[in-house]
Amino acid sequence: MKKDETLKSLENAEIELTRLVETAKSLIDGIDPEDRVLPTSSRETKFGYWFYTDGQKLKILSNNPLECMSNIEELHNKLHERYREIFDLYFSEEKKSGFLSKIFKQKQKVLSESELQLVNEKYAEMEKTVEELLAEIARLQRRLVAVSEEKINALV
Repeated sequence: MKKDETLKSLENAEIELTRLVETAKSLIDGIDPEDRVLPTSSRETKFGYWFYTDGQKLKILSNNPLECMSNIEELHNKLHERYREIFDLYFSEEKKSGFLSKIFKQKQKVLSESELQLVNEKYAEMEKTVEELLAEIARLQRRLVAVSEEKINALV
């Protein structure tokens, strides 16, 4: 594990997580971007993959409390859960299960007032969660900067 690569992974996480929130906002604004992020599990994202592989090695650093890693995991899962809830409201499968409906791209449905209110609540939760998650990641970054490169490179 290399210190500079680890810090770069955390920088990339910030971009990826912010993009997820922006994609949710696009859906709410009625924009259906071609590259919309599909509602994958948090483990299937680049950050999730890194977190559950190399990221777990950071648990043994003396200046990194265990709750830091568990907070990151919990917040990351919560963020993806809220995104999936928003996505599902806009793109829930209707009872159409014919051959042609599976070929063509799903269209974003128009939501009722109550659904819009629910989406806005979920989005507000997403914004709060991503702020908390990015703050937790920033704390982890500061801890990593404070540790010698040799200690991080020695993590197996």
